[in-house]
Amino acid sequence: MTQPPAKAAILPPLPPPEWRLPNPPDPEVVRRLTRELSLPPAVCGILAVRDVTDPELAKRFLRPQLEDLHPAEDMKDLERAVERILAAIQGDETILVHGDYDVDGVCAAALLTLWLRRLGAKAVPFVPHRLRDGYDLGPAGIRAAVEAEASLIVTCDSGVVAHAAIEQAVESGLDVIVTDHHVPTSELPRALAVVNPNRPDSTYPFPQLCGTGVVFKLCQALGTARGVPMDELWPHLDLVALATVADLVPLTGENRVLVRFGLRYLAYTTKPGLRALMRVAGVESRSALDAGQVGFVLGPRINAVGRMGDADLALRLLLTADPEEARGLADELEQTNRVRREEDRATLDEALERLAGEFDATRDFGVVLSGDSWHPGVIGIVASRLVERIHRPVVLVAMEGDRGRGSARSIPGVHLLQAIETGSSHLGRFGGHAQAAGLEIERDRIPAFRESFNANVRDQLQGRVPTPRVGGDRELALAEANDDLHRLLRHVGPFGIGNPRPVFWARGLEVVGPPKVVGQNHLKLRLGDGTTVLEAIGFGLAERVPPASLYRQRIDALFQLRENEYRGRRTLQARLLDLRPTGGSTEG
Repeated sequence: MTQPPAKAAILPPLPPPEWRLPNPPDPEVVRRLTRELSLPPAVCGILAVRDVTDPELAKRFLRPQLEDLHPAEDMKDLERAVERILAAIQGDETILVHGDYDVDGVCAAALLTLWLRRLGAKAVPFVPHRLRDGYDLGPAGIRAAVEAEASLIVTCDSGVVAHAAIEQAVESGLDVIVTDHHVPTSELPRALAVVNPNRPDSTYPFPQLCGTGVVFKLCQALGTARGVPMDELWPHLDLVALATVADLVPLTGENRVLVRFGLRYLAYTTKPGLRALMRVAGVESRSALDAGQVGFVLGPRINAVGRMGDADLALRLLLTADPEEARGLADELEQTNRVRREEDRATLDEALERLAGEFDATRDFGVVLSGDSWHPGVIGIVASRLVERIHRPVVLVAMEGDRGRGSARSIPGVHLLQAIETGSSHLGRFGGHAQAAGLEIERDRIPAFRESFNANVRDQLQGRVPTPRVGGDRELALAEANDDLHRLLRHVGPFGIGNPRPVFWARGLEVVGPPKVVGQNHLKLRLGDGTTVLEAIGFGLAERVPPASLYRQRIDALFQLRENEYRGRRTLQARLLDLRPTGGSTEG
């Protein structure tokens, strides 16, 4: 496959990002946290700027416990679901566990299947094929239940909007329990139980669980009812962590607790499938894992088979107890992921080439592109890459004949679903939320939809060309940037959506020695303040900040602290987000 085309350089460069730096927290709050917690001011400043200002709450934040999880029974319909599942186990009934084809849906189905079998149930897992069966519980799932001679269907990460399919299942004599986290329509489906923290009448205190998180609460309740020690359930937090990170739900509240402990169990997992997956992905097991490795390395390999082929491969991988079978399935996932990456590159190449000839930064506030050769399984990923490149909301449509399926991604400040709804008269099915959405559209309706979409995005931005923004947490002296600080910051994690990795800034720095361009436009340099020198790298930054512009002037740096490993040696490094001449304007 070719690399991104040279024509992409014709695209106008993005303007320098605005720095959004918070006002310093109350110094007395930071001093009190420093005194009570015996932690450096840099760590306590991070806590304060994130509104963790009470010392006792800060202790619980830094050292969360599984006992901090909310009682599973607080979730609506959970007791009813438990009663029906236990009756199915007692009556030797077959239960169809219906998942979904993404990481969350596959992990949820694997978790529930493993736990039901531990409790003595006859559980048959099923995930739909993305291209053949489509999303959610549908005819394929009901057919699978009938073929398995199941009397009960339990959905995972799906089902809350599958009204017609559930009606069909009920009329066929099947009971249905829905476990889901997606926002339902105005009416709940006619299922025996709907376990969903986002249902309108829910009083559950943390609605941001992913689908696997909801299934985990069901497993907790089932285990308690059967008298099974929770120590047997905790190791399955490896699946919960994998799904929670990959599904991009906020890593706050319960999710942060589940992922904190889940990453530990994942590092030492006994599941042959996960160990084989980590092997092919080059992720060290039995060591400290972070959410980034899960989100950017492991998750995409499971998602790849759901996007490009049959997610049942991933489900089998997570369920197998045979190390040999696990190795074979992991190799299949790796090969599928290579194909997915090739499709990504080819689609991105074509989209960038099209934009190079068509994109007008002053006219195109929202971009809609369609392609006949594009695979519907990769257009969401490519849309995200285009958003990074042009900082505009993007809709990509993969055409098949006269009908296309689209994926859309947005930028801060533009509500994507609102922009799409404005053109709903041109669409078939569509859905999503503020930052991501999907749709179906006929070929001849694309020009009108493009015009409508662009107009609404322009209105939301009030006609102003959007500018990228980068934010920070706290100013940091280079002398404070040491290994101890980096180690202590791990207690603020795991990092991800809702709990981003801390970002620091330093002012009036000098470049020590000549800066270099390495790899593909990566800027490598050493930053000094007269007493301390810190190694730094800015990925992709050399295109906008050429080394020659850094000579003989003071600069401000916005960066994260990361650990760099090279030839077995680990060193602390500043991961640069941006550089600018000292004295640049700042928005608070």
